[in-house]
Amino acid sequence: MSILNLFLEASVVVQLVMIGLLILSIVSWGMIVERSRGLKSAVVAGNKFEERFWSGIDLSKLYSDLTSRQSQPSGMELLFMAGYREFARLRKQTGTSPQAVMDGTHRAMRVAFSREIDKVEVHLSFLATVGSTTPYVGLFGTVWGIMNSFIALGSVKQATLSMVAPGIAEALIATAMGLFAAIPAVIFYNRFTHQVQRIETQYENFVEEFSGILHRKAHTKAAAQ
Repeated sequence: MSILNLFLEASVVVQLVMIGLLILSIVSWGMIVERSRGLKSAVVAGNKFEERFWSGIDLSKLYSDLTSRQSQPSGMELLFMAGYREFARLRKQTGTSPQAVMDGTHRAMRVAFSREIDKVEVHLSFLATVGSTTPYVGLFGTVWGIMNSFIALGSVKQATLSMVAPGIAEALIATAMGLFAAIPAVIFYNRFTHQVQRIETQYENFVEEFSGILHRKAHTKAAAQ
């Protein structure tokens, strides 16, 4: 009655269901580990950049440092770079009103914002799918296995519990495997969704605060002219 023996004695359909659930569980755990590291890295990088941004450093120097750095910028750094690059480009154009400068700058940052949120949300839809569908896949394997057990009993004159138990046990393993794949996926999907919402709020606040700084710069230059 070991799990391995029950798997080997199960029907082909139930075996395929078990193998599929095992593969989904392994893949989802790999994505859980990857997302845990990715979201933690995004939070740490965002906090470090905010500390440097609000330290009083000159914005042009900060932009120059980020563009000359060998490592690829990400997250809030890309929001800053997209906004500052567009702001500097539009300010150089003669006859551009401060409002037009800010509209273009804000659009550039919103585009970068959408791309960065897409990056932090990667794999979440897969975890949601695993969490919502694997219990039903496991239940399908269980129903199929129990159905085969009762069909086999139809050719027996006297049925006993010892004859039914192995077939039902091997079928129930499919449900257990479905839950084993679904429960971690649901737990970490909810956790990651909460973390993504916090990152999204942090990015949105930075975009608005940075827009306010650039707005003052744009109107200061216009007033000086």
